[in-house]
Amino acid sequence: MESIRVTSVDQLKACFEVRLKVFVEEQHVPEHLEMDEKDESPEACHHILIVDEGKPVATSRWYEYQPNTAKFQRVAVLQDYRGKGLGKQLILEMEKQAKELNCHTSILDAQCHAEGFYSQLGYEVISAEPFYDANILHVRMKKPL
Repeated sequence: MESIRVTSVDQLKACFEVRLKVFVEEQHVPEHLEMDEKDESPEACHHILIVDEGKPVATSRWYEYQPNTAKFQRVAVLQDYRGKGLGKQLILEMEKQAKELNCHTSILDAQCHAEGFYSQLGYEVISAEPFYDANILHVRMKKPL
């Protein structure tokens, strides 16, 4: 499987295919909450796409949230591809890119059911208590890069 740093509109649309299946269809996140200004172009945010023989199967995005702090978002893996290490691959690729661009810390808002996954990758909960985002409970997590 190939990991791609998104640079074209077609690649970005492939990211949206995965996100719509995972977040909108599976998790019932309203589409107007799923898409935002960071999705307007490949330059609006750093997007990563993983393809399997040309088929989009996983994606994520990140941006510089504060000086030297990356915020990781929209980590999505198609159901048939879960448990194959693609989520970890996305996180490691985002961490690599963020370090290349002089970020020293990363934060993310993890759905509570995924807290253990991110903890295994070195993230620690920093929110005082869980909070709702798109009607799904989340915790904010942080990791030095």
